[in-house]
Amino acid sequence: MQPDESEPAGPGTEWAPVRWTGHEVRTEVVVLHGHRVSVRIGGTSGPVLLLLHGLLGSGASFGPALDELARTHRVLAPDLLGHGESAKPSGDYSLGSLATLVRDLLVVLGVESATVVGHSLGGGVAMQLAYQFPATVERLVLVDSGGLGRTLSPALRAVALPGAEWVLPAVFNPYAARAAGRLLRPLQRITPPALAQIVAGLGTLADGEARAAFVQTARSVIDVRGQRVSATDRLYLAAALPLLLVWGGRDPVIPVAHADALHEQLPGSRLVVFERAGHFPQVEEPGRFAGVVAEFVATTTAPADRDAAWATALRAGSVPAGQLPLGEADSTTS
Repeated sequence: MQPDESEPAGPGTEWAPVRWTGHEVRTEVVVLHGHRVSVRIGGTSGPVLLLLHGLLGSGASFGPALDELARTHRVLAPDLLGHGESAKPSGDYSLGSLATLVRDLLVVLGVESATVVGHSLGGGVAMQLAYQFPATVERLVLVDSGGLGRTLSPALRAVALPGAEWVLPAVFNPYAARAAGRLLRPLQRITPPALAQIVAGLGTLADGEARAAFVQTARSVIDVRGQRVSATDRLYLAAALPLLLVWGGRDPVIPVAHADALHEQLPGSRLVVFERAGHFPQVEEPGRFAGVVAEFVATTTAPADRDAAWATALRAGSVPAGQLPLGEADSTTS
């Protein structure tokens, strides 16, 4: 992407290559560390929203809500590595690696900070981003987010089983994908939005690189017992950060009980449950979803110095070495 040349560059001028040209969402490509990263960009003015999708998803997984939010906000919705139109290299797909990639993408796009909206896996990436790079996150919106408890649907836990990577090619292959496409095409108009999201995600597994990236990503956060990564022990660090929880009351993948528990742990947070929605409230009720997010952004203020607030919270929640019980102090030096 090239800088907008409508304003002359000069001393002190920030390099800001994002062109906020209209509320219509367009797709751009950034080459980051040698890898192609596809990102949807929309809006002309207003606060910046960074939308992070879930496993098997893409920036398009926010559906019509993305277009609606772009009318009043500047919106970025990247395809995370291993997903959508972005590259699918063999490598590190941990939450930490994905969060670093997102931070680097924002730097390249000339965006200092944003309200981060994370769905499912994207919620885990969003929390990791707030932990690793607190100055980057102005507000946090978690949508049916991972990383808040063990419970997870059996279908996703099965990916952690030994040999799953050998079974997937037999089930999700180009021939099966094309056959499923022909079968479902006449039903597109009556297919529920959430089911359409699932079908689209599973369809990507016909590609060998996408399958490999899916397995690597899933196993970085899932084992046979459920979710293996939890952010709950460190979320006190985000207590000063405006936090909105949006959940589907009928989510069969990650139960709404996870949102209830976090809301109780952080009383300053907001919780909105879409009682009739499942795992994809942003596509099942896009107008309501966009309204809830927009209202949250408009009525909250990001902490002025987020790095300092993070450091203060970390010190307050930690025990100085000199106050450790004798047994613990000895174990650190043995």
